[in-house]
Amino acid sequence: MSSPRVRKIADRIQVIVAEMLERRVKDPRLGFVTITDVRLTGDSQQATIFYTVLDATGDDEAALAATAAALESAKGLLRSEVAKQLGMRIVPTLTFVADALPETARHLDEVLARARALDEEVAARRRETYAGEPDPYKKPRVADSEPDDEPGEPGDPAGPAEPIDPVDPEDVEKS
Repeated sequence: MSSPRVRKIADRIQVIVAEMLERRVKDPRLGFVTITDVRLTGDSQQATIFYTVLDATGDDEAALAATAAALESAKGLLRSEVAKQLGMRIVPTLTFVADALPETARHLDEVLARARALDEEVAARRRETYAGEPDPYKKPRVADSEPDDEPGEPGDPAGPAEPIDPVDPEDVEKS
């Protein structure tokens, strides 16, 4: 869909078809249908209508096939009503396609649930054992010091350092 006009026509076709399926089409094969999207070609001559079927009985394949047959048989009625309400010179042909979005969403939910379970398993294992020592932090060494050693004695690395004589820049230039 390239222009806002085509998008508006597609949105209007979606509303018209949904209302017709709800109010005027009384086919017993028609399940609980939801029109999810309508895609219209740029020249407005082909309309692809995506739909989903909510099946209460649990037999998805049979309900989907019955609904597809019911939509095919009602295609002429739906197209004439679209032509009447749109008032266009050329009425698009309608093609019904079962939307794969619910199956894709269900598959993604299963993959995410599996990943979540694996993450919880790894987290449980991580809590059970340590990768290294139980306490990986280094502790200060306790040195055995003699009581008569004082930290301030010369040559003691732990004692305070002696101040260094500052270098005079003039002395450096003279040499």
